[in-house]
Amino acid sequence: MLDLKGYEWSLVEGAWVTLQVALLSLVLAAALGMLGALAKLSPYRWARAIATLYTTVIRGIPDLVLMMLIFFGGQMLLNDSLYRVNEWLNDYFLSSDPNHEWTSYLPDYIEISPFVAGIITIGFIFGAYMAETFRGAIMAVDKGELEAAKAYGMSGALAFRRVLLPQMIRHALPGFGNNWLVLLKTTALVSIIGLDDMVRKGALAAGTTQMPFTFYMTVAVIFLLFTTLSTSALKWAERRFSIHTR
Repeated sequence: MLDLKGYEWSLVEGAWVTLQVALLSLVLAAALGMLGALAKLSPYRWARAIATLYTTVIRGIPDLVLMMLIFFGGQMLLNDSLYRVNEWLNDYFLSSDPNHEWTSYLPDYIEISPFVAGIITIGFIFGAYMAETFRGAIMAVDKGELEAAKAYGMSGALAFRRVLLPQMIRHALPGFGNNWLVLLKTTALVSIIGLDDMVRKGALAAGTTQMPFTFYMTVAVIFLLFTTLSTSALKWAERRFSIHTR
């Protein structure tokens, strides 16, 4: 039996953090992806331009660079902006009434946790990929069915929920599943910004015990377990949403 030198529970805790980051990032990515897809298919030029810029920029920058940019650069930019706003408020109120005691209720410093930064970054990155997946799925739905729904008196929201969405899900599932599997593996990057996920826990254990192969192999096996279970669930979902086409 594999001897993990008492680090079993530490790896389990790290695996739970990894799974949380992955699932919450998926929710954010799906929401951004749907908004991006609808914007790309929008009749408004400004909406199409914003969505195209978003997907182009995100897909052109490495994930690791975006992770560090949002966590380190974004945190510095946010706190610098807070400092400037507080300075402006102090100058404004003191210049209008020097005897007035002004107390700012804005914080002097905001620290972004690695957990939140990881979710935002990964969700933001994969929202761009989801947008293309959802856009293709929406375009694959027969437009005649939407026209028939409108002819029956359905509102746009009702036609989307009862006609477009179920068929869109069927077309989007293969691409959605691929994005999820890549997203799951991308969560390993959050260890770079200090989050105690499974990869960081494994690295700390490997450094302490001088057993890198054992712990990195264990982390790899856990990731493989996650992806295997995900693949099985995705295959079930594809069969479930393809019942009426067989």
